[in-house]
Amino acid sequence: MTYSLDFRKKVLAVKERENLSFEDVALRFDIGSKNTVFRWSKKLEPCETRNKPATKIDMDTLARDAELYPDAYQYERAQRLGVSESCVQAALKRLNITHKKNAKAS
Repeated sequence: MTYSLDFRKKVLAVKERENLSFEDVALRFDIGSKNTVFRWSKKLEPCETRNKPATKIDMDTLARDAELYPDAYQYERAQRLGVSESCVQAALKRLNITHKKNAKAS
């Protein structure tokens, strides 16, 4: 849960005014952890976006590979693209490409 900026300012103001520790302020305002208040003292504004690194696999390349080799196993795709099988699985899920479903017994 993200606390509002006004609430964060109020908590830090009370901490400074009453000279309380981070733990005392966290208990007083029923905040989950003293570390939360400590982080607020370093950076008051909440983060808007995650700093998530780019995926290892190019989605266009994977889509082309799925068109060229529709019956390929994920480990084969992983070898061709130079990534792990779990990376291929997650990327295929993002592309809404599912495995071939056959109602007939082989």
